[in-house]
Amino acid sequence: MLVFAAAAIFLGSLPAWAAPKPIQALLITGGCCHDYSRQKDILKKGLEARIHVVVAHVHSDDKSTKPPLAIYGNADYAKGYDIVIHDECSADIKDPEVIDAVLAPHRKGIPGVNLHCAMHSYRFGEFGKPVKVTDANARWYEYLGLQSTGHGPQEPIAIHYVNKTHAITKGLADWTTQKEELYNNIQVFPGATPLAKGKQLVKQKDGSTKEVETVVTWANEFGPKKTRVFSTTIGHNSVTVEDARYLDLVARGLIWAVNRPDVLRSPAPSKD
Repeated sequence: MLVFAAAAIFLGSLPAWAAPKPIQALLITGGCCHDYSRQKDILKKGLEARIHVVVAHVHSDDKSTKPPLAIYGNADYAKGYDIVIHDECSADIKDPEVIDAVLAPHRKGIPGVNLHCAMHSYRFGEFGKPVKVTDANARWYEYLGLQSTGHGPQEPIAIHYVNKTHAITKGLADWTTQKEELYNNIQVFPGATPLAKGKQLVKQKDGSTKEVETVVTWANEFGPKKTRVFSTTIGHNSVTVEDARYLDLVARGLIWAVNRPDVLRSPAPSKD
């Protein structure tokens, strides 16, 4: 039975009867390669069980790499929300104006949480090479704080928290996923703080195995407003998304991003 470890670090001094004002979160899902129709509901249920948050959806059932999400072209899509959770897979949304509109709320200071394929979205040009912050195609990577362009096979990933004192990870135990995709690291930007690394054994063509390790979870400060941004590349399969250890991590990242330690529910649920 998993207990939401070290919950006390987030608890405020409110009496038990004084429920805090809930966070208003916008969850964006849709696109290629994932069971978003199920995962959006897992995330909503899991987050609302752990923290005082109301999760609204913008979802597309389109399975392409260019899902026609309703946010595109609307720089004010996050109006009225405290945070945006990007869980879309939009690898071939390449129009710089569209990308700028997606980034607009975050440039204005609205925090972000980014899950899995969000790291491989909104890319164009020679995105396989390390970008510079002055490059036009660096905009999304600068927001994330890390540039990734691909992943390995679906195999278990051993997750090790490399920063155990950060508010997001303090008290969380290392764990191993079931089959997952380990994303590569082209570069980590200076403003990003790595929180966890993942190790995966990858079978080589000659039959041998090679251990690959990359940063899989981090925190970032983006733009002149130092917008708080939390990201994890973990979360391809639903079995991972519904894992209590994953939901605990995402909930913690969300709390840190909005800087609202008072919204943690206590006692936290032991399971979903």
